[in-house]
Amino acid sequence: MARPLRIEYPGAFYHVTARGNELRNIFESTKDHEKFLSYIETATLRYKATIHAYCLMSNHYHLLIETPLGNLSQIMHHINGAYTTFFNTGHQRTGHLLQGRYKAILVDADAYTAELSRYLHLNPVRANMVKKPDEYLWTSYQFYTGQKKKPGWLKTDLVLSYFGRNIRAAQKSYRKFVLAGIDKEYDSPLKKTVASTILGSIDFVDRVKAKYLNGKKKADRNLPDLAKLSQAPTIKEIHNEIKKILNDDPTLSRKATIYLCHRYSRRTLQEIGDHFGIGESAVSQASRRLQASLGKDRKLRKKIEGIGDRLNLCNV
Repeated sequence: MARPLRIEYPGAFYHVTARGNELRNIFESTKDHEKFLSYIETATLRYKATIHAYCLMSNHYHLLIETPLGNLSQIMHHINGAYTTFFNTGHQRTGHLLQGRYKAILVDADAYTAELSRYLHLNPVRANMVKKPDEYLWTSYQFYTGQKKKPGWLKTDLVLSYFGRNIRAAQKSYRKFVLAGIDKEYDSPLKKTVASTILGSIDFVDRVKAKYLNGKKKADRNLPDLAKLSQAPTIKEIHNEIKKILNDDPTLSRKATIYLCHRYSRRTLQEIGDHFGIGESAVSQASRRLQASLGKDRKLRKKIEGIGDRLNLCNV
């Protein structure tokens, strides 16, 4: 099996997740959860990891992590290795606890840390384990809202800084931000990940490619994701191709372009909105409306998916 592409450098941010082997539970008790968190704490002390958010589910976990020393592999080897040994010993089992290698997505911090923290904190709600995020004990949410005193190893200041300078006001605004994601149609920010490797703007992806990937040999490293990090088509190129296919329906052509660009093209809401002369919120609304239509119209859905496949948008 090909190894996933790992991009490591000082100051990098990641969304990291790992699942139980054969989707089995990796947390069975309070002690298991607490022990895993203790290994996270030792990783911050020993390897200078910075943990910005976490969520421990029954058969998987999520971390939003920063690596000041550019040593993600070392950090995760410590956390996963130590916890596997603890769990196997405590539960009298042997073999792999986790399913393959952990998945790490490099993140454009300024653009996505707040949204990813909400995604992590709403995991138990989306899984119908609780109705509200503060009802679940094993996430960092209650520390973000000030309901509990946070541990010293958890850093909430970066995300909360996007919600105000006053800590109490920021905590209140953050709570509203997260709860707003419960009632609305919520699309995972991870769907915008490029080549299963990078979540960020086109400029961010291109900077990472230029600084950390140029010169790497795909064959030697057995990294197929590296080949996918090619320049995505422009909005104009996407629109022109769609018009060729939907030339008899300019309104649908416009809607399809907005939808496909929003979901797959790596273009920002502002870039898409500027192309069509509309605001960022209008882009999101247009995309959601077409998505709702696709859920009701199978024929239209197949047509739009076919256009996406033809443009190879799902692979950029």
